[in-house]
Amino acid sequence: MLCRQIAAPALGAIVEIEQIRDELRRFAFERQWDQFHSPKNLATALAVEAGELLEHFQWLSDSESASLTPEARERAILEMADVFLYLVRLADKLDANLIEAAKRKLVINAQKYPVSLAKGSAKKYTEF
Repeated sequence: MLCRQIAAPALGAIVEIEQIRDELRRFAFERQWDQFHSPKNLATALAVEAGELLEHFQWLSDSESASLTPEARERAILEMADVFLYLVRLADKLDANLIEAAKRKLVINAQKYPVSLAKGSAKKYTEF
């Protein structure tokens, strides 16, 4: 089952996120940026970076967005990395375990979107 596989992530993934968290802490400390990294500011920066990611797809058709040039794909990937880094930093500031939260959210989403109602549908769970 997909939920069971996702619910038990490899220890390596957790270690890697913790390493990235620690590198971000060090990066901010060395630059004396911690003073600017309030949860509100980090959430704002996260939204800005998500907007920058969206720019790479603006005005593209669905098929164009699925077949980016290698250069466009790399630019989008780097924007995704920015989103991820701000998310990890925000989670650190809020003492949130993203892996555990994602596992919980998958269970919640499975309940909100049962296969029998959601399969092939783009409706929100409140519209079933």
